[in-house]
Amino acid sequence: MILDMFSLKGRVAVVTGANTGLGQGMCVALAQAGADIVGVARRDCDQTKTLVEEAGSSFYQIKTDLSTMEPVEQIINGAVEHFGHIDILVNNAGIIKRNDAIDYTEEDWDPVVFLNQKFTFFLCQAAAKQFIAQKSGGKIINIASMLSYQGGIRVPSYTASKSAVLGLTRAMANEWAKYNINVNGIAPGYMATNNTQALRNDDDRSDEILSRIPAGRWGTPADMAGAVVYLASAASDYVNGFTLAVDGGWLAR
Repeated sequence: MILDMFSLKGRVAVVTGANTGLGQGMCVALAQAGADIVGVARRDCDQTKTLVEEAGSSFYQIKTDLSTMEPVEQIINGAVEHFGHIDILVNNAGIIKRNDAIDYTEEDWDPVVFLNQKFTFFLCQAAAKQFIAQKSGGKIINIASMLSYQGGIRVPSYTASKSAVLGLTRAMANEWAKYNINVNGIAPGYMATNNTQALRNDDDRSDEILSRIPAGRWGTPADMAGAVVYLASAASDYVNGFTLAVDGGWLAR
């Protein structure tokens, strides 16, 4: 049956930034499809744990700060020690810093590019090594952005890093497909999350954004559910290096 291709029963998914927003929503979606979840965050994931367990899956948190490279091995090794294997990685954790490009500083630039680009790549690499060692293949899903395609305003480091995520997703897909590792991305549109709080609080900017979205509303974490389950499942086995926009039609305008 076609719906069986979307089942994640017996799979283990590692999701970074799992405590809130899109990360929490994707944890719940993957759990509802049958996956057990390893949630990575520097804050407690108590609410996410409750929602995942209500969906009938197990939840294990790795509490760590992603501002250095140290957690890369800790995340993969910790997940494998707890569940015995991993099958899915969702690179969702990211930060944004807003300032006029003319005034942007290294302090604005470095932490954003580090987490959104460098850490993302090396966590993908660590997961791929584990998939290869397991001889199981695997699914890597990188969370990109509308600013993987556009320049944005007052967020040059975010635009640079999310543009890199789009390119790295393609590059990794080219090299790792031979190991049955699918590397794809999701580019969320303007979502009602912590990262967009400043935009939503600015009535003029919010109205400007909403006027361009054909769907006429901000997205929600639930809008990511179908995309992440599809890319994590056997239904996407012949999809590689593609970044799927979940944007209410923003890029179509």
